[in-house]
Amino acid sequence: MYLYDKLKLRFSVLIFILVLQSYGQSQDFKVALDAGHGGHDFGAVYGGRVEKNIALAIVLKVGKILESRPQMQVIYTRKTDVFIDLIERANIANRANATIFVSVHCNANVKPSPYGTETYVQGPDQNRTNLEVAKRENDVIFLDTKDKEMFASYDPSSPESLIALKIQQSKYLESSLIFGGFVEENFAKKDKRFSRGVMQKNLHVLRLNAMPSVLIETGFISNAEEAAYLASDKGQDEIAESIYDAITSYKKRIDR
Repeated sequence: MYLYDKLKLRFSVLIFILVLQSYGQSQDFKVALDAGHGGHDFGAVYGGRVEKNIALAIVLKVGKILESRPQMQVIYTRKTDVFIDLIERANIANRANATIFVSVHCNANVKPSPYGTETYVQGPDQNRTNLEVAKRENDVIFLDTKDKEMFASYDPSSPESLIALKIQQSKYLESSLIFGGFVEENFAKKDKRFSRGVMQKNLHVLRLNAMPSVLIETGFISNAEEAAYLASDKGQDEIAESIYDAITSYKKRIDR
């Protein structure tokens, strides 16, 4: 009985720490903005329109809005036309202890007819991958200095540490779905575009992020009408504003 009570107490302390961590993040809101592709990686190219350029233009517009607002910090994985590998994109966000990771892309299809927006969150397989990484290396999850001090005795084989990590992973997935919902709702209601919804998929750029993460497919560059919208200042401004509004809605939700 004594062992059970001791484990219960330690588990309660871990839950309290995770709650404090969430609260701390809400006081120092950091957005990691990731413009997909770059450098020699052009992404999708149709009709002279290049995904890497559109993604970067949208990200810079989102970042400019965020940087003009109080209590918002922006971390860019790239601000110019350079190649950044997928693991380094996650590392940049993790090292900065970002509150949320937002990757911007353009969709494409071999057929010219598909159109609309999609937002992806990490799939179940990625949850398992993240958990295994976290078990081996707690710095991937607990990046705050105070957390490092409190988890100095972290033991990846202990049941309470494993429970804490599972809770953290579940929190990331749930928060990613909430934020993705805000994004797609804005695209549909504010911009009057066709939303294809929020989905789970095994996407490498989201796999090792130690925070809620989404990948936004802003539209189909392979659809002539939508590609023109994506490449236009009007389209990019609307998309950037909708992503920004989703970020502020998410911040308000976790701050309350």
